[in-house]
Amino acid sequence: MTSPNSFTAPDWLAALPTTPLGHWPTPLEPLHRLSAELGGPQIWVKRDDCSGLATGGNKTRKLEYLIADAQLQGADTIVSYGAVQSNHARQTAAACAKVGLDCHLLLSRRVDRSDQNYLHNGNMLFNRLLNAHVYTFDLDNFEDGRKNVMNTLEQQDKTIYEIPAGGSNAIGALGYSRCISELVWQAPFTPTQIVHASASSGTQAGLVFGNAALGYDIDIMGINVFHPEPDTLKQRISSLLATMQQRFGVVQSIEKLPIHINHAYFGGAYGQPTAAGLEAITMFASLEGILLDPVYSGKAAAGLIDQITLGNFDDHEHVVFIHTGGAASLSAYDSAW
Repeated sequence: MTSPNSFTAPDWLAALPTTPLGHWPTPLEPLHRLSAELGGPQIWVKRDDCSGLATGGNKTRKLEYLIADAQLQGADTIVSYGAVQSNHARQTAAACAKVGLDCHLLLSRRVDRSDQNYLHNGNMLFNRLLNAHVYTFDLDNFEDGRKNVMNTLEQQDKTIYEIPAGGSNAIGALGYSRCISELVWQAPFTPTQIVHASASSGTQAGLVFGNAALGYDIDIMGINVFHPEPDTLKQRISSLLATMQQRFGVVQSIEKLPIHINHAYFGGAYGQPTAAGLEAITMFASLEGILLDPVYSGKAAAGLIDQITLGNFDDHEHVVFIHTGGAASLSAYDSAW
């Protein structure tokens, strides 16, 4: 295989500014024991949980582009959003600590959990250690709370750069256009199937956009873990693809790009563990020594396992699971076990 340090992004991506934050390329590992257990194609895991920034995760790729844009605009303060146990918020706090930006995290209590471990441990503990300013609001009060925080920062003459939830805009999504290029470069096979957790739309939009821009023919299945209506996720991905096409222009048309969403593993609600997700976490841990989380990667892994068991990936010799991180929240969900 090529030297692990010689990957270079495609010219159109390499020309865009980034702030170095992560460890690249992240490993691509074969999961021999899990593959043997399931009896389907060879499973590989793209270890974006090893990307750096306070236990890593997929947002680090997005933040390299977003923090660079903030610095170019002369920002001294980052404001971003998420749920109480947001992995994105934790990585944003870490990125700000690394480059010396003031970080304000506005978090919503959107998950029906009130135990103290959920409210204060896991990512919430890390946010405090990373010196972020953390505000939590009920959904009904979120917009008023946001206005108050923004007004206070403006009165302090802060130069604010807002990062959307999940880092999911046209700039942040570039991180996963780069990821798919990195994956194809490092794989000792031709990738044909990717499975990953899909929530705020940026990861899947970036993968789909990069897949088209670089002329790959990879099926990308996003396991919906956030939206009660999967069409909402599909519409957000489509909208983001349209913005990327207009802004970066390397894809002639986005109208026919396939957006594959699987909603079967969502469960009762966002942030609520499922039995299949907990079983998938146990399988990955006991067979491969890899930790998943019950909100994102665990549900996506449940989808991967079930799709293989159903024979839906039998046409593929290899399947790649993108581990988007999240193990930092495991301690906040200890009661799920």
